[in-house]
Amino acid sequence: MIVQISAGQGPAECRLAVAKLFESLAKEYGDLTILSDTKDSIRFRTEHDLSGLEGTVLWICKSPLRKNHKRKNWFVDVSILPDKTEIASDPQYRIERFHCGGKGGQHVNKAETGVRVIHIPTGLVTQSTEERSQFQNKQKAMERMREKISGLRQEQEERQINAAWAEHYRIVRGNPVRVYEGEDFVLKSINKLASFRNCVPVKNRL
Repeated sequence: MIVQISAGQGPAECRLAVAKLFESLAKEYGDLTILSDTKDSIRFRTEHDLSGLEGTVLWICKSPLRKNHKRKNWFVDVSILPDKTEIASDPQYRIERFHCGGKGGQHVNKAETGVRVIHIPTGLVTQSTEERSQFQNKQKAMERMREKISGLRQEQEERQINAAWAEHYRIVRGNPVRVYEGEDFVLKSINKLASFRNCVPVKNRL
């Protein structure tokens, strides 16, 4: 699961809350792997189901950065981002051979020179019939398959980045899923549904 904690367009206190929330979750779950870390947001991967945390987290604290500032409520957003589908790099392909039509006489009609490649994990299909030899057609079909898989990976990365930017500015103030207090960032309240869901690792859920 890919999770993003974001300060949105909030002030420096919200950015501080992002860091504090990540540190708190790292202690709570222990398996967080940072994917990106900017001054406004942290994106990480975890094997736990943190979907119950999606929404707004409130930090109640007098500003530790501006002593005379009256505001005490600081909001950050927790979003679940689309995960990239694992595209196996191992040769998980099915190779199909077929008769080529067109010019070439009896040799082309009898020999299975056409090659079709199917990438089993994704269902992507490529083929080649241009060359006279089966070996050359297989090479060309595999080259096209590598290009398709590369394009699919890039498309998934762009989709995840776009989703991260969209969620970065979405902070709904009110009805927070969690509330922390003080400079020590002590957890004071938690949504009951989130507490139940978050204790179960993704891979162990039915």
